[in-house]
Amino acid sequence: MTTQTRHVRIALVQQRWHPDPKKHVAALRRSAHRAAEQNAQLIALQELTLHRYFGDVMDRALFALAEPLGDGPTSALCCALARETGAFIVGSLFERAGDSSHPRYFNTAVVFDPRGNLCGFTRKQHIPSGTGYEETFYFEPGDSDYPVHDLGFIRLAIPTCYDQWFPELARIYALKGAELIVYPTAIGSEPNYPSFDTQPQWRTVMLGHAIANGVFIAAVNRTGREAMVTFYGSSFVCDPTGRILAQAPRSRPAVVVADLDFSVMAFWRALFPLLKQRQPATYRALLDPSQSA
Repeated sequence: MTTQTRHVRIALVQQRWHPDPKKHVAALRRSAHRAAEQNAQLIALQELTLHRYFGDVMDRALFALAEPLGDGPTSALCCALARETGAFIVGSLFERAGDSSHPRYFNTAVVFDPRGNLCGFTRKQHIPSGTGYEETFYFEPGDSDYPVHDLGFIRLAIPTCYDQWFPELARIYALKGAELIVYPTAIGSEPNYPSFDTQPQWRTVMLGHAIANGVFIAAVNRTGREAMVTFYGSSFVCDPTGRILAQAPRSRPAVVVADLDFSVMAFWRALFPLLKQRQPATYRALLDPSQSA
């Protein structure tokens, strides 16, 4: 792949949750086809693509939503959309792994190729716990070891939502060769602090990851109110200089399309060769679990 002359078009499908499953799937399908009509090569869907964001409650009955990797309703939808659109599809599901005697549960992002084949997955590493976001009740931390998926036209990383806040993760992906980090997301209001809007901080921390690591970053959030959380949309794509290439509104569904120009990555990494100028021998404190605020 020639970095200097390469261009890739991606799309983010920002959608609200529809209580009627058929309407929800239809809305996602319409948006994915809109993205394909604009020649998107990669189309990304929101966290827990098919479901209401259920992290606001702790309910054992909701474990019935978990599905095996590559063999469940979310995988079936992503497979179908990939075939229909001719694009790579990134989705997100509540994964059931292990066996019946020792089941394991993860929040997992998946990518399907245009033939409908599962070609990569990544289990969410950082799991939030707090009012409105009680995810540790459902998911264990991922064990994927930060994979980078080579799709032929781009090297892709697909961590999920809360992983956005951790600079170590973005750095690892960049060192492993990721060019684009896509975060399927479900984030919005803080029920304990309803007057505090975290959207600016959420976006800014990811812009910092892009700049510090010389990568493209995309976050595809949901929108609308679900129980106690109002999701703030604002899905966006930025380039390695932190420039916003495209952004969705806060309060309505949207299809965000952006063109990634890899000459920008080459320019920025030459101007600020941060990955080459690290001094990892001095970073021992990062590996010391006792070093916490």
